[in-house]
Amino acid sequence: MKRVFSIFALFLLSSVFVFGDYNRFGIPDSAEIRRAAGSSWFAEPLEMLRSKKSEIHANSIGQNFQIRMEESEDFFSVIIAPEITVPVDVYTDSGITTITSRQYPADISGSWVLVRNKIDGKPIRLRYYFSPDSDVFVQVSPQERYTLTDMMIFNSYAAQGLQVGIPFESFYTASIEQLFQWTESVLPWKYVMHDTGLYHSSLQMIESIREILPLIVPTEDAVYDEAGRPVYLSTGKSRKIEPETAGKLTLSEAGFVKWVVDGLIFPLTGSYTFRDPLLVPTVEYKSIGFQGIIDSIYDLSFALNWTRNLAAASLSVYANKNYLYDASGVDVKAEPFCAELVNGKIENTSCYIKNTGYKINRLQAILYVLAAENPAFCYLAAIRSKSDTSPEVRPFNHCAVIFPYFDSTGRFCCVVFQNGRELSLSKFIQLYKDDFVHLTRVQTEDRFFPQKPELMSVSSIK
Repeated sequence: MKRVFSIFALFLLSSVFVFGDYNRFGIPDSAEIRRAAGSSWFAEPLEMLRSKKSEIHANSIGQNFQIRMEESEDFFSVIIAPEITVPVDVYTDSGITTITSRQYPADISGSWVLVRNKIDGKPIRLRYYFSPDSDVFVQVSPQERYTLTDMMIFNSYAAQGLQVGIPFESFYTASIEQLFQWTESVLPWKYVMHDTGLYHSSLQMIESIREILPLIVPTEDAVYDEAGRPVYLSTGKSRKIEPETAGKLTLSEAGFVKWVVDGLIFPLTGSYTFRDPLLVPTVEYKSIGFQGIIDSIYDLSFALNWTRNLAAASLSVYANKNYLYDASGVDVKAEPFCAELVNGKIENTSCYIKNTGYKINRLQAILYVLAAENPAFCYLAAIRSKSDTSPEVRPFNHCAVIFPYFDSTGRFCCVVFQNGRELSLSKFIQLYKDDFVHLTRVQTEDRFFPQKPELMSVSSIK
Protein backbone atom coordinates (compact mmCIF):
# COMPACT_ATOMS: atom_id res chain seq x y z
CA MET A 1 0.00 0.00 0.00
CA LYS A 2 2.87 2.34 0.87
CA ARG A 3 4.49 1.64 -2.49
CA VAL A 4 1.23 2.36 -4.34
CA PHE A 5 0.86 5.62 -2.48
CA SER A 6 4.46 6.63 -3.30
CA ILE A 7 3.93 5.99 -7.02
CA PHE A 8 0.66 7.94 -6.98
CA ALA A 9 2.28 10.84 -5.14
CA LEU A 10 5.20 10.85 -7.56
CA PHE A 11 2.78 10.95 -10.51
CA LEU A 12 1.03 13.96 -9.04
CA LEU A 13 4.27 15.75 -8.29
CA SER A 14 5.70 15.18 -11.74
CA SER A 15 2.48 16.06 -13.55
CA VAL A 16 1.39 19.23 -11.83
CA PHE A 17 4.05 21.90 -11.39
CA VAL A 18 2.01 24.67 -9.92
CA PHE A 19 2.08 26.21 -6.48
CA GLY A 20 5.83 26.65 -6.62
CA ASP A 21 6.55 22.87 -6.61
CA TYR A 22 5.29 21.55 -3.30
CA ASN A 23 7.93 20.01 -1.04
CA ARG A 24 7.75 18.59 2.47
CA PHE A 25 10.64 20.82 3.56
CA GLY A 26 8.59 23.97 3.06
CA ILE A 27 11.41 25.76 1.24
CA PRO A 28 11.52 27.85 -1.96
CA ASP A 29 11.97 25.60 -5.01
CA SER A 30 13.48 26.76 -8.30
CA ALA A 31 12.43 23.69 -10.34
CA GLU A 32 9.95 25.45 -12.61
CA ILE A 33 12.45 28.27 -13.21
CA ARG A 34 15.12 25.72 -14.12
CA ARG A 35 12.70 24.07 -16.56
CA ALA A 36 11.91 27.39 -18.23
CA ALA A 37 15.16 29.33 -18.16
CA GLY A 38 17.87 26.88 -17.23
CA SER A 39 18.74 25.52 -20.68
CA SER A 40 20.51 28.73 -21.59
CA TRP A 41 22.75 28.39 -18.54
CA PHE A 42 23.42 24.68 -17.96
CA ALA A 43 25.25 23.82 -21.21
CA GLU A 44 26.59 27.17 -22.43
CA PRO A 45 30.40 27.42 -22.62
CA LEU A 46 32.20 29.49 -20.02
CA GLU A 47 32.97 32.31 -22.47
CA MET A 48 29.25 32.75 -23.17
CA LEU A 49 28.32 32.67 -19.51
CA ARG A 50 30.91 35.29 -18.68
CA SER A 51 29.02 37.72 -20.86
CA LYS A 52 25.62 36.92 -19.36
CA LYS A 53 24.22 39.14 -16.67
CA SER A 54 22.46 37.68 -13.66
CA GLU A 55 18.72 37.20 -14.12
CA ILE A 56 15.80 37.39 -11.69
CA HIS A 57 12.89 35.00 -12.23
CA ALA A 58 9.78 34.33 -10.15
CA ASN A 59 8.04 31.00 -9.75
CA SER A 60 4.28 30.61 -9.89
CA ILE A 61 3.75 31.67 -6.28
CA GLY A 62 5.87 34.80 -6.61
CA GLN A 63 9.12 33.63 -5.05
CA ASN A 64 12.06 35.38 -6.70
CA PHE A 65 15.26 33.56 -7.66
CA GLN A 66 18.49 34.85 -9.13
CA ILE A 67 20.41 32.90 -11.79
CA ARG A 68 24.09 33.77 -12.03
CA MET A 69 27.52 32.33 -12.78
CA GLU A 70 30.45 32.40 -10.37
CA GLU A 71 33.99 31.44 -11.28
CA SER A 72 36.87 29.98 -9.26
CA GLU A 73 40.38 28.86 -10.23
CA ASP A 74 39.39 25.38 -11.47
CA PHE A 75 35.60 25.44 -11.69
CA PHE A 76 32.64 27.63 -12.47
CA SER A 77 29.17 27.35 -10.99
CA VAL A 78 25.66 28.13 -12.14
CA ILE A 79 23.73 29.26 -9.08
CA ILE A 80 19.98 29.56 -8.74
CA ALA A 81 19.28 31.07 -5.34
CA PRO A 82 16.11 32.35 -3.66
CA GLU A 83 15.74 35.94 -2.65
CA ILE A 84 16.00 37.01 0.97
CA THR A 85 15.67 40.47 2.43
CA VAL A 86 18.20 41.67 4.97
CA PRO A 87 18.04 44.92 6.96
CA VAL A 88 21.18 47.01 6.39
CA ASP A 89 22.23 50.13 8.31
CA VAL A 90 23.29 52.96 5.99
CA TYR A 91 25.27 55.89 7.38
CA THR A 92 24.18 59.28 6.01
CA ASP A 93 24.77 62.90 6.92
CA SER A 94 21.51 62.87 8.89
CA GLY A 95 22.33 59.71 10.81
CA ILE A 96 21.80 55.95 10.44
CA THR A 97 19.01 54.75 8.17
CA THR A 98 17.93 51.11 7.91
CA ILE A 99 17.11 49.92 4.42
CA THR A 100 16.14 46.51 3.06
CA SER A 101 18.70 44.74 0.91
CA ARG A 102 17.75 41.91 -1.45
CA GLN A 103 20.34 39.13 -1.43
CA TYR A 104 20.72 35.70 -3.06
CA PRO A 105 23.20 33.54 -1.07
CA ALA A 106 24.44 30.44 -2.90
CA ASP A 107 24.15 28.20 0.16
CA ILE A 108 20.81 29.27 1.59
CA SER A 109 17.86 26.92 1.96
CA GLY A 110 16.33 26.54 -1.50
CA SER A 111 19.54 27.20 -3.45
CA TRP A 112 20.59 24.95 -6.33
CA VAL A 113 24.20 24.96 -7.54
CA LEU A 114 25.66 23.26 -10.64
CA VAL A 115 29.47 23.00 -10.67
CA ARG A 116 31.23 22.53 -14.03
CA ASN A 117 34.83 21.89 -15.06
CA LYS A 118 36.60 24.99 -16.30
CA ILE A 119 38.63 23.12 -18.93
CA ASP A 120 35.96 21.18 -20.80
CA GLY A 121 32.74 22.60 -19.32
CA LYS A 122 31.49 19.17 -18.24
CA PRO A 123 29.31 18.95 -15.12
CA ILE A 124 31.08 17.75 -11.96
CA ARG A 125 28.33 17.90 -9.35
CA LEU A 126 25.29 19.80 -8.24
CA ARG A 127 23.95 20.58 -4.80
CA TYR A 128 20.50 20.98 -3.30
CA TYR A 129 20.44 23.16 -0.19
CA PHE A 130 17.30 22.36 1.79
CA SER A 131 18.28 23.22 5.37
CA PRO A 132 18.72 26.54 7.21
CA ASP A 133 22.18 25.17 8.05
CA SER A 134 24.31 25.69 4.95
CA ASP A 135 26.64 22.82 5.88
CA VAL A 136 23.77 20.36 5.39
CA PHE A 137 22.99 19.46 1.77
CA VAL A 138 22.60 16.70 -0.81
CA GLN A 139 25.09 16.46 -3.64
CA VAL A 140 24.75 14.49 -6.88
CA SER A 141 27.48 13.68 -9.40
CA PRO A 142 27.46 12.05 -12.87
CA GLN A 143 28.94 8.60 -13.49
CA GLU A 144 28.16 6.98 -16.85
CA ARG A 145 24.55 5.66 -16.71
CA TYR A 146 24.20 6.32 -13.00
CA THR A 147 24.14 9.26 -10.68
CA LEU A 148 26.13 9.19 -7.44
CA THR A 149 24.57 10.80 -4.38
CA ASP A 150 26.10 12.19 -1.18
CA MET A 151 24.50 13.59 1.95
CA MET A 152 26.68 16.00 3.90
CA ILE A 153 26.18 17.12 7.50
CA PHE A 154 28.83 19.51 8.81
CA ASN A 155 31.73 18.06 6.78
CA SER A 156 30.69 14.48 7.57
CA TYR A 157 29.30 12.10 4.97
CA ALA A 158 26.02 10.50 6.07
CA ALA A 159 26.09 8.86 2.64
CA GLN A 160 28.80 8.91 0.01
CA GLY A 161 28.83 7.75 -3.60
CA LEU A 162 25.53 5.84 -3.50
CA GLN A 163 24.07 5.01 -6.93
CA VAL A 164 20.71 6.18 -8.23
CA GLY A 165 19.55 4.81 -11.57
CA ILE A 166 18.46 8.18 -12.92
CA PRO A 167 20.41 10.23 -15.50
CA PHE A 168 22.33 13.11 -14.01
CA GLU A 169 20.70 15.60 -16.38
CA SER A 170 17.29 14.76 -14.89
CA PHE A 171 18.36 16.62 -11.76
CA TYR A 172 18.73 19.84 -13.76
CA THR A 173 14.96 20.27 -13.60
CA ALA A 174 14.06 18.07 -10.64
CA SER A 175 12.35 19.65 -7.63
CA ILE A 176 13.50 19.04 -4.08
CA GLU A 177 10.48 16.78 -3.63
CA GLN A 178 11.51 14.72 -6.66
CA LEU A 179 15.03 14.52 -5.26
CA PHE A 180 13.56 13.11 -2.06
CA GLN A 181 11.40 10.61 -3.92
CA TRP A 182 14.25 9.42 -6.12
CA THR A 183 16.68 8.97 -3.21
CA GLU A 184 14.34 8.04 -0.36
CA SER A 185 15.55 4.42 -0.33
CA VAL A 186 19.20 5.39 -0.68
CA LEU A 187 19.91 8.44 1.45
CA PRO A 188 19.34 8.59 5.25
CA TRP A 189 16.81 11.42 5.15
CA LYS A 190 15.81 10.62 8.75
CA TYR A 191 19.05 12.33 9.82
CA VAL A 192 17.96 15.69 8.44
CA MET A 193 14.19 15.72 8.93
CA HIS A 194 12.75 16.97 12.19
CA ASP A 195 9.68 18.47 13.85
CA THR A 196 10.60 21.75 15.50
CA GLY A 197 7.71 21.38 17.96
CA LEU A 198 9.24 18.38 19.72
CA TYR A 199 11.92 20.21 21.72
CA HIS A 200 9.74 21.91 24.30
CA SER A 201 11.09 19.98 27.27
CA SER A 202 14.71 20.69 26.29
CA LEU A 203 13.97 24.40 25.88
CA GLN A 204 12.17 24.52 29.21
CA MET A 205 15.10 22.83 30.97
CA ILE A 206 17.56 25.23 29.33
CA GLU A 207 15.63 28.26 30.57
CA SER A 208 15.28 26.82 34.09
CA ILE A 209 19.02 26.22 34.29
CA ARG A 210 19.78 29.70 32.94
CA GLU A 211 17.66 31.29 35.67
CA ILE A 212 19.72 29.65 38.42
CA LEU A 213 23.21 30.00 36.87
CA PRO A 214 23.86 33.38 38.60
CA LEU A 215 23.34 31.62 41.95
CA ILE A 216 25.94 28.92 41.29
CA VAL A 217 29.46 29.26 42.66
CA PRO A 218 31.95 26.81 41.11
CA THR A 219 33.60 25.04 44.03
CA GLU A 220 36.07 22.16 43.98
CA ASP A 221 34.98 18.83 45.45
CA ALA A 222 31.46 20.15 46.07
CA VAL A 223 28.21 18.23 45.57
CA TYR A 224 24.79 17.84 47.22
CA ASP A 225 23.66 14.47 48.48
CA GLU A 226 20.35 12.63 48.13
CA ALA A 227 18.71 14.93 50.70
CA GLY A 228 20.08 18.12 49.16
CA ARG A 229 22.76 18.56 51.84
CA PRO A 230 26.23 19.88 50.91
CA VAL A 231 28.89 17.17 51.05
CA TYR A 232 32.37 16.61 49.69
CA LEU A 233 32.34 14.63 46.46
CA SER A 234 35.58 12.84 47.35
CA THR A 235 34.51 11.59 50.79
CA GLY A 236 30.74 12.07 51.13
CA LYS A 237 31.28 13.87 54.44
CA SER A 238 29.30 16.97 55.38
CA ARG A 239 30.50 20.24 53.94
CA LYS A 240 29.81 23.60 55.54
CA ILE A 241 28.82 26.62 53.49
CA GLU A 242 30.90 29.74 53.99
CA PRO A 243 29.02 32.96 54.84
CA GLU A 244 30.09 34.59 51.57
CA THR A 245 28.36 31.84 49.57
CA ALA A 246 25.19 31.76 51.67
CA GLY A 247 22.16 31.86 49.40
CA LYS A 248 24.20 30.32 46.59
CA LEU A 249 24.72 26.81 45.23
CA THR A 250 28.31 25.62 45.58
CA LEU A 251 29.02 22.94 42.99
CA SER A 252 32.01 21.28 41.39
CA GLU A 253 31.98 20.45 37.69
CA ALA A 254 30.70 16.91 38.38
CA GLY A 255 28.38 18.24 41.08
CA PHE A 256 26.80 20.56 38.53
CA VAL A 257 25.99 17.66 36.17
CA LYS A 258 24.48 15.75 39.10
CA TRP A 259 22.44 18.82 40.01
CA VAL A 260 20.90 18.88 36.51
CA VAL A 261 19.97 15.19 36.58
CA ASP A 262 18.67 15.56 40.16
CA GLY A 263 16.24 18.17 38.87
CA LEU A 264 14.68 15.49 36.66
CA ILE A 265 14.58 12.82 39.36
CA PHE A 266 13.23 14.89 42.26
CA PRO A 267 9.65 15.37 40.93
CA LEU A 268 9.21 11.57 40.80
CA THR A 269 11.11 10.47 43.90
CA GLY A 270 11.13 13.44 46.27
CA SER A 271 14.91 12.99 46.64
CA TYR A 272 18.12 13.28 44.68
CA THR A 273 20.67 10.73 43.50
CA PHE A 274 22.97 9.05 46.01
CA ARG A 275 26.65 9.86 45.71
CA ASP A 276 28.23 6.42 46.23
CA PRO A 277 26.60 4.59 43.26
CA LEU A 278 27.79 7.34 40.92
CA LEU A 279 31.42 6.43 41.65
CA VAL A 280 31.07 2.75 40.72
CA PRO A 281 33.64 1.92 38.00
CA THR A 282 32.28 1.23 34.52
CA VAL A 283 35.65 0.47 32.92
CA GLU A 284 38.08 -2.29 33.82
CA TYR A 285 41.82 -1.88 33.34
CA LYS A 286 44.41 -4.61 33.64
CA SER A 287 45.78 -4.22 37.15
CA ILE A 288 49.38 -4.87 36.05
CA GLY A 289 49.09 -2.74 32.91
CA PHE A 290 50.18 0.89 32.63
CA GLN A 291 46.61 2.23 32.51
CA GLY A 292 45.60 0.06 35.46
CA ILE A 293 48.48 1.27 37.62
CA ILE A 294 47.73 4.91 36.79
CA ASP A 295 43.99 4.36 37.35
CA SER A 296 44.60 2.98 40.85
CA ILE A 297 46.18 6.32 41.71
CA TYR A 298 44.30 8.94 39.68
CA ASP A 299 40.94 7.35 38.70
CA LEU A 300 41.27 7.75 34.94
CA SER A 301 37.58 7.12 34.25
CA PHE A 302 36.04 9.36 36.93
CA ALA A 303 33.89 11.59 34.67
CA LEU A 304 32.97 8.64 32.44
CA ASN A 305 31.77 6.63 35.46
CA TRP A 306 29.95 9.65 36.87
CA THR A 307 27.99 10.47 33.71
CA ARG A 308 27.19 6.84 32.90
CA ASN A 309 25.90 6.12 36.38
CA LEU A 310 23.88 9.35 36.46
CA ALA A 311 22.25 8.47 33.14
CA ALA A 312 21.48 4.96 34.39
CA ALA A 313 19.97 6.40 37.58
CA SER A 314 17.72 8.71 35.58
CA LEU A 315 16.59 5.82 33.37
CA SER A 316 15.86 3.70 36.45
CA VAL A 317 13.52 6.31 37.85
CA TYR A 318 11.59 6.82 34.61
CA ALA A 319 11.40 3.12 33.82
CA ASN A 320 10.51 2.26 37.43
CA LYS A 321 13.16 -0.45 37.28
CA ASN A 322 16.61 -0.51 38.82
CA TYR A 323 19.20 -0.38 36.02
CA LEU A 324 22.91 -0.66 36.61
CA TYR A 325 24.99 1.05 33.97
CA ASP A 326 26.05 -2.08 32.08
CA ALA A 327 22.41 -3.07 31.44
CA SER A 328 21.05 0.43 30.85
CA GLY A 329 22.00 1.07 27.22
CA VAL A 330 22.55 4.77 27.98
CA ASP A 331 25.80 5.07 26.02
CA VAL A 332 25.55 6.85 22.68
CA LYS A 333 27.22 4.60 20.11
CA ALA A 334 25.69 6.02 16.94
CA GLU A 335 27.67 5.54 13.71
CA PRO A 336 25.79 7.76 11.24
CA PHE A 337 28.80 8.72 9.11
CA CYS A 338 30.99 6.80 6.68
CA ALA A 339 33.63 9.45 6.03
CA GLU A 340 34.54 13.06 6.67
CA LEU A 341 35.96 15.93 4.67
CA VAL A 342 39.37 16.96 6.03
CA ASN A 343 41.24 19.82 4.33
CA GLY A 344 39.28 19.18 1.14
CA LYS A 345 40.03 15.43 1.09
CA ILE A 346 37.65 12.57 1.88
CA GLU A 347 38.87 10.37 4.72
CA ASN A 348 37.23 7.17 5.91
CA THR A 349 37.33 7.34 9.69
CA SER A 350 35.88 5.43 12.61
CA CYS A 351 33.32 7.27 14.65
CA TYR A 352 32.56 5.79 18.07
CA ILE A 353 35.37 4.21 20.10
CA LYS A 354 34.39 1.99 23.03
CA ASN A 355 34.97 3.60 26.45
CA THR A 356 36.36 6.67 24.68
CA GLY A 357 33.56 8.18 22.59
CA TYR A 358 34.03 10.51 19.62
CA LYS A 359 36.70 12.90 18.45
CA ILE A 360 35.36 16.22 19.58
CA ASN A 361 35.64 17.71 16.07
CA ARG A 362 32.89 15.25 15.03
CA LEU A 363 30.58 16.39 17.81
CA GLN A 364 28.51 18.95 15.89
CA ALA A 365 27.56 16.46 13.18
CA ILE A 366 26.84 13.70 15.73
CA LEU A 367 24.61 15.98 17.82
CA TYR A 368 22.75 17.14 14.69
CA VAL A 369 21.74 13.55 13.91
CA LEU A 370 20.94 12.78 17.56
CA ALA A 371 18.69 15.85 17.78
CA ALA A 372 16.84 14.84 14.61
CA GLU A 373 16.33 11.21 15.64
CA ASN A 374 15.88 11.65 19.41
CA PRO A 375 14.25 15.01 20.15
CA ALA A 376 13.39 14.08 23.76
CA PHE A 377 16.96 13.69 25.00
CA CYS A 378 19.86 15.72 26.33
CA TYR A 379 23.36 14.32 26.76
CA LEU A 380 25.88 14.04 29.57
CA ALA A 381 29.37 14.53 28.16
CA ALA A 382 32.54 13.09 29.69
CA ILE A 383 35.69 14.61 28.21
CA ARG A 384 38.84 12.55 27.84
CA SER A 385 41.85 14.85 27.69
CA LYS A 386 45.59 14.47 27.48
CA SER A 387 47.36 14.60 30.82
CA ASP A 388 49.76 17.50 31.27
CA THR A 389 52.25 15.25 33.04
CA SER A 390 51.81 12.06 30.96
CA PRO A 391 50.67 12.79 27.37
CA GLU A 392 50.13 9.07 26.70
CA VAL A 393 47.48 8.98 29.46
CA ARG A 394 44.01 10.37 28.74
CA PRO A 395 41.92 10.68 31.91
CA PHE A 396 38.20 11.54 31.98
CA ASN A 397 38.47 14.64 34.19
CA HIS A 398 35.75 16.94 32.82
CA CYS A 399 32.02 16.68 32.21
CA ALA A 400 29.14 18.78 30.91
CA VAL A 401 25.46 18.68 29.91
CA ILE A 402 24.52 19.24 26.24
CA PHE A 403 21.10 20.17 24.83
CA PRO A 404 20.88 19.87 21.01
CA TYR A 405 17.66 21.04 19.31
CA PHE A 406 16.18 22.67 16.22
CA ASP A 407 14.68 26.12 16.66
CA SER A 408 11.40 27.34 15.18
CA THR A 409 13.12 28.10 11.84
CA GLY A 410 14.59 24.59 11.60
CA ARG A 411 18.13 25.75 12.33
CA PHE A 412 20.30 23.45 14.45
CA CYS A 413 21.16 24.87 17.88
CA CYS A 414 23.07 23.52 20.83
CA VAL A 415 23.50 24.72 24.41
CA VAL A 416 26.31 23.42 26.62
CA PHE A 417 26.34 23.83 30.40
CA GLN A 418 29.56 23.17 32.28
CA ASN A 419 30.70 24.03 35.78
CA GLY A 420 27.95 26.57 36.35
CA ARG A 421 28.30 28.43 33.06
CA GLU A 422 26.78 28.32 29.58
CA LEU A 423 28.95 27.73 26.52
CA SER A 424 28.27 27.71 22.81
CA LEU A 425 29.00 24.41 21.11
CA SER A 426 31.78 26.03 19.05
CA LYS A 427 33.42 27.36 22.23
CA PHE A 428 33.14 23.94 23.88
CA ILE A 429 34.72 22.21 20.87
CA GLN A 430 37.52 24.78 20.75
CA LEU A 431 38.17 24.34 24.47
CA TYR A 432 38.75 20.60 24.02
CA LYS A 433 39.83 20.61 20.37
CA ASP A 434 42.35 17.76 20.68
CA ASP A 435 40.24 15.58 22.96
CA PHE A 436 37.51 12.94 22.92
CA VAL A 437 33.98 13.20 24.26
CA HIS A 438 31.79 10.33 25.46
CA LEU A 439 28.00 10.84 25.49
CA THR A 440 25.25 9.24 27.56
CA ARG A 441 21.58 10.02 26.93
CA VAL A 442 19.13 11.37 29.49
CA GLN A 443 15.45 11.96 28.76
CA THR A 444 14.30 15.56 29.05
CA GLU A 445 11.05 16.44 30.81
CA ASP A 446 8.81 19.45 31.33
CA ARG A 447 8.73 18.52 35.03
CA PHE A 448 12.20 19.74 35.90
CA PHE A 449 12.82 21.12 39.39
CA PRO A 450 16.53 21.56 40.13
CA GLN A 451 17.55 22.30 43.68
CA LYS A 452 17.57 25.98 44.59
CA PRO A 453 19.58 27.70 47.33
CA GLU A 454 16.48 28.41 49.44
CA LEU A 455 15.85 24.66 49.69
CA MET A 456 19.20 24.07 51.42
CA SER A 457 19.35 23.31 55.10
CA VAL A 458 20.03 26.41 57.23
CA SER A 459 22.19 24.25 59.53
CA SER A 460 24.67 23.76 56.70
CA ILE A 461 25.68 27.42 56.82
CA LYS A 462 28.53 28.31 59.15
